[in-house]
Amino acid sequence: MGVLRDRMEADLRLRNLRPSTQANYLRYAQRFVAYYRRSPEEMGWEEVRGFLLHLRDEKHLSPSTHKVCAAALKFLYTVTLDRPEAVKSFCLPKVPQKLPEILSGSEVETLLGAIESIAYRAVIMTTYGAGLRIGEVCRLRIDDVDSKRMMLRIREGKGGRERYVMLSERLLAVLRAYWKEMHPEGPYLFPGSAPGKPLSPDSVRRVLRQVVKQCGISKPVTPHTLRHSFATHLLEAGTDIRTIQVLLGHRSIATTTRYAQVSARHIARTTSPLDVLGTDQASALG
Repeated sequence: MGVLRDRMEADLRLRNLRPSTQANYLRYAQRFVAYYRRSPEEMGWEEVRGFLLHLRDEKHLSPSTHKVCAAALKFLYTVTLDRPEAVKSFCLPKVPQKLPEILSGSEVETLLGAIESIAYRAVIMTTYGAGLRIGEVCRLRIDDVDSKRMMLRIREGKGGRERYVMLSERLLAVLRAYWKEMHPEGPYLFPGSAPGKPLSPDSVRRVLRQVVKQCGISKPVTPHTLRHSFATHLLEAGTDIRTIQVLLGHRSIATTTRYAQVSARHIARTTSPLDVLGTDQASALG
């Protein structure tokens, strides 16, 4: 698939898709070719369908991963091979929408207090304190921290969109302490082991898993759990849902409104129509 791979890679770059998306699309296209040991140009819908069934029923891929693979093959045939008819009856698999796991404020506080490394404490506190995706945190640059306006600039959000988020006083104090001790050379605020490269999100996930276990928290916790918790805690504090949407960088308000389904305080503040029935009856009798 050498020449075809180069063509697909060029097409992905022309579409300006994120590097991680490009890598995933190329990986699944190569798995498709390896499965049949034939060129995609010699195959069509039946082979695509058979491969997706194989991944679902035999490899037991998660729905989200299965959807990425399906999107990769659709891109291959629609864009690179210019054969949209080969996948014309193709629909991306549905991914079940599960409610996110949410940490309580005390659980977040316990978690942050247990992180011994000042660098990882700064990273994980930034994730929660600004509600960022872990990739957004790792790609923060030193000049993205605007202490005068108390804002963080997010340059490479999902879909390539930029936005600003708040910079809390407490987070700024931690970032200054981190800066004083570590003196990152830049351009990244949280540099990785390789010169000029940002910290790997996987290394943050690994540290977070260790800390969660150490704290005895039974909930499944990932960096994204902190982002979910940030949004839910804002909602519970009375922040407008539209503001939360902007801070999270959601394109659709529908994505943000799901936090109303997991906010215990938001649900508890809602009056049941059952409680109103007696009031209405009393008013009518009075």
